[in-house]
Amino acid sequence: MAAVEVHGIGTKEDPWQLKTPSGTGEYQMYQDEAADPPALVCTVGTTVLRYQLRCLDDLHEMLRKHGDWMLLGSADEQKSAADGTVEAWGRSTENPVGGWYGLKKGLRGRFGMYVPPLMEALGLAEVEHNPKNNRMRAI
Repeated sequence: MAAVEVHGIGTKEDPWQLKTPSGTGEYQMYQDEAADPPALVCTVGTTVLRYQLRCLDDLHEMLRKHGDWMLLGSADEQKSAADGTVEAWGRSTENPVGGWYGLKKGLRGRFGMYVPPLMEALGLAEVEHNPKNNRMRAI
């Protein structure tokens, strides 16, 4: 399956223009390699979320090993993530960073909402685009 069309090149000046898996929300992302640690900066309206940039490689590797579809399971930081979902993995002590990929306390969740569409756009994963309960898998 081919990657979805994406606009932008992933810089602060020309961020990727993305849509949530359900297609109902729009947001922008760019790489900030000068940040410590290097970050993916996600702007949703006026809210700015930051995730460790390495999450792209780490999530791709985990999905490749998983070998099948995995539910996204997006949730705010203050809510529990459903077991076995991308969201749960993105905050698990068992992942390669030993916890949250999100960098700003209070805004560390929604990993399963905003990272998968970028991975699809980059040709690293397939993502479903249903109204709810979307899944992804590595390419």
